[in-house]
Order: sequence, then C-alpha cells, then structure tokens
Amino acid sequence: MQEQSQPGGKSGQAGKAMVQPKHLGCVGLSCFYLAVKASEEERNVPLATDLIRISQYRFTVSDMMRMEKIILEKLCWKVKAVTAFQFLQLYHSFIHENLSCERRRYLNFERLETQLKACHCRIMFSKAKPSVLALSILALEMEEQKLLELTEALEFLQLHSKISNRELTFWKELVLKCLTEYSSSKCSKPNVQKLKWIVSGRTARQLKHSYYRITHLPTIPETTS
Repeated sequence: MQEQSQPGGKSGQAGKAMVQPKHLGCVGLSCFYLAVKASEEERNVPLATDLIRISQYRFTVSDMMRMEKIILEKLCWKVKAVTAFQFLQLYHSFIHENLSCERRRYLNFERLETQLKACHCRIMFSKAKPSVLALSILALEMEEQKLLELTEALEFLQLHSKISNRELTFWKELVLKCLTEYSSSKCSKPNVQKLKWIVSGRTARQLKHSYYRITHLPTIPETTS
C-alpha cells in the first residue's frame, strides 16, 4: 500500500468514508481475517464461520465476504503493505551495524517494539506513514540513550526514506508525548477481565466437530519500558 499521509493527516480525505457503529464488528473481523489469510499458511487459516461463532457477532458469512470486498477495494487490493514494524526491523538492523559490540545493548529491539505497540494504541498514529513512525521511535531512543555516533546513520535513513525534517519532527513530538503518558503512573491500565475472550460452552460445542480448535494461549507480557 502506498504511503500517502502527511503531517496532521490531511491527505487522502477524498477516499475517506465513515463507518456506522453497527458495522464496526464486521469491519474489524474482516480486517483480521484478511490479515490472517495474507500472512498465514492456508492450513492455519480458520473457517469464517468459526471466527463469527467465537466472536459472537450476529452477521453472516455472506456479510463478512461483502465487507472483505469493500475493504479490498479501499486498499486497491494491496493487502501486503509494508508495516511500521517491518520498517523498524530494517532500520534497527542497519543502525546496529554502525554500533560497536559494547554499545549495541543500548539499542534494544524489544524495547523499540514495545514503544511501537504503545503508539499503535492511539488512533492518531494510524495517520502516520509507517516509515516515519518507525524512524521517529528509533530517533527518540537514540537521543534517550545518547548514541551520538549514530547521527550520520540516522540522517542516511531519513534521506533514503524521503522523510522531511518537518515530517520527522512533527511525529517525533507526538511519539514522545505518547510514550511519556504511557510510562506514567497516571496511565490507565486495561481491565484484565475485559481483555479475556470468553467462549461459552454452547459455542465450544458448536466448534467441536470443526478442525479449528480453541487452545489456551500463554499470557502476553506487557511492559511499560
């Protein structure tokens, strides 16, 4: 997918469409299903009927297929867009090569990934180009860790990614504000009970004869670093 957003998110307004609240569930599940089909092997892709049952939505498979078509048309059928996470991986790999062995520990990728996840919890960052968001996070971390020897490497990435100083500065400020609030003790933490996906006995029985099985997944650790 081509990156079209500009500082402030004013571009791409012509193709912008409002989604009615009653359709949000269908949009969300359809996007999830498209992502699974684009990234997973076919044998790991669940049936649409199973996803609808587990999610406990009331729309039909036909509704979901129609929504998929609408989403694909909005995306110009380009479902394998490069993400901010992939840019972050590429940038981190390049920057790492320019660090001495003893300094590499100051640029921890897991920490950068956590910061990206925190930004993705804010709707405003959906307006940022993936490349700009990734470079903003990396640049702030380099400043935090005082890795001054990487200034030229960062400028090289910015130049070849065609990111302007104005654009980078704009999103760096928003990322800094987000991460500062996220790491604050005043930040509202999610209610663990609301994050649990509870499947009723009836739903489980409906899925019993399907190849798709409900498994107990390990807890996903959350850090504020």
